[in-house]
Amino acid sequence: MDQRQDKQKVLVTGGAGFLGVNLIRNLQARGYECASLDVEEFDYPERDRVETIKGDIRDKALLDEAMRGVDFVVHTAAALPLYSPEDIYTTDVEGTRNVLDAALAGGVERVVHVSSTAVYGIPDHHPLYETDKLEGVGPYGQAKIQAEMICLEYRAKGLVTPIIRPKSFVGPERLGVFALLYDWAYEGHNFPMIGSGNNRYQLLDVEDLCDAIALTLELPEDKVNDTFNIGAREFTTMKEDYQAVLDYAGHGKKVVGFPAAPAIWGLRILDRLGVSPLYKWVYETASKDSFVSIEKAEKELGYDPKYSNKEALLRNFRWYLDNRKKFESTSGVSHRVPWKQGAVGLLKRFF
Repeated sequence: MDQRQDKQKVLVTGGAGFLGVNLIRNLQARGYECASLDVEEFDYPERDRVETIKGDIRDKALLDEAMRGVDFVVHTAAALPLYSPEDIYTTDVEGTRNVLDAALAGGVERVVHVSSTAVYGIPDHHPLYETDKLEGVGPYGQAKIQAEMICLEYRAKGLVTPIIRPKSFVGPERLGVFALLYDWAYEGHNFPMIGSGNNRYQLLDVEDLCDAIALTLELPEDKVNDTFNIGAREFTTMKEDYQAVLDYAGHGKKVVGFPAAPAIWGLRILDRLGVSPLYKWVYETASKDSFVSIEKAEKELGYDPKYSNKEALLRNFRWYLDNRKKFESTSGVSHRVPWKQGAVGLLKRFF
């Protein structure tokens, strides 16, 4: 790895999150000095080597202070889809403007904005290209589009602002919705899937995402000051990819398809009652194809993902097995803890 003599400093917003900690580890291995700004404590083994700032990106004064001596910002902080619409808007939209404003005022060289392929909504074709229309589903998808528009504003003001649109990514420290699959696999249940599972649903290993982000810090400005889809290169169907986890668990269990329409209607009802573990964009798109073209990132950034869907899921599952005792009694709305299984957990007895 490239070990810099004069270390460049990277501030990672959301640094205590699943992506944040993996990114900090990746950047430290490349010789960067790292700081984390997050509302949560940075409670990882690396904390002695990371400058930690506890606070909220909605706090402008805190951001102004945090930008001192910073060369690059990677903006990963976001209120995820299970947060309230108000928290999503004030964090993902207004918070993004605050980050970019403080970075521009503080003389930061680049701000990499981590967006989402949720900006494409429920598309009518695949693969999806960076030039396709943006149509967010729900408060989160809409907020991600608004945040990207703010990035374009600041790009026009002269701030180098790469935008990354990753597919759903997994790897060490990732729980969230994927904890459903891992929990059922570990306990020896068949796993229900919305629809037949014969749709192609691209994922992404967090290590490949971190490598892509690092490329946008290292390559020339004219190469990176753009928008890039990031995903796995190799993926099959959801049924095949998820089956790899059940096979690894060793209980002889299978992915079981459910007719999509009644499953989605059932989840809509559970969602309204507040007892669904899945948010709208997940259950409305889970039975459909969902994959993006990564040609632009391959060509412009030299992006070269190492992990297939199956390999990424299994790497995450192995981490889950090694660490499950730490979080088996916790739940919440971030990717670092299992999401509440709600009424869906009751289905275990039938699988």
